[in-house]
Amino acid sequence: MNGSAARRRMVERQLRRRGIADERVLAAMEAVPREEFVPAALRGRAYADSALSIGEEQTISQPWIVAAICQAMRLSGSELVLEVGTGSGYSAAVISRLADHVVSIERHESLSAGAAEVLGALGIANVELVVGDGSLGVPDRAPFDAIAVHAAAPEPPAALLAQLAEGGRLVVPIASGEADLLTVLHRRGGELVSETIGPCRFVPLIGEQGFAAG
Repeated sequence: MNGSAARRRMVERQLRRRGIADERVLAAMEAVPREEFVPAALRGRAYADSALSIGEEQTISQPWIVAAICQAMRLSGSELVLEVGTGSGYSAAVISRLADHVVSIERHESLSAGAAEVLGALGIANVELVVGDGSLGVPDRAPFDAIAVHAAAPEPPAALLAQLAEGGRLVVPIASGEADLLTVLHRRGGELVSETIGPCRFVPLIGEQGFAAG
């Protein structure tokens, strides 16, 4: 099965059937060649319904998780988005089709460099890569209309909440017992409204406002 056919099948079987209804998100997921963002040895599993290792004890999230985070941000195309956890660059590539500009921060320089290479090869020009502590965000680029966190935090990092614009949404997995809980926090009228999307599993958010490195 070629890449475009695999993407169409992924969208229909893994996403649409499991509650992803935002047509912009589905179109972005179908457009981005996921196989370009996984190690060569795993390309045959690029569209599997599972996370895959990308090195540095990090993973590329399963397609449904990426789509669920994107749907929860409710992007219209004009937003400035912060992504915490660049990883392979796949999620940034998807978000780049849904927002005006993406600032993506990654603590592993090797992963950020690899993501830059693939994003550049694909001609994706509206993703800005930063190396640093993702739990602290990128304050000099704030406020952000939406923030997507691809690692589980013990609680929503205060630094990220401070960088969220009025009306903005922070999507973050919260570590909770046996499963993490994918959570959306919506800043509305000076208050934060929280909604749980569902259980998930992520690597831990390592940093000053996350977990300590093991």
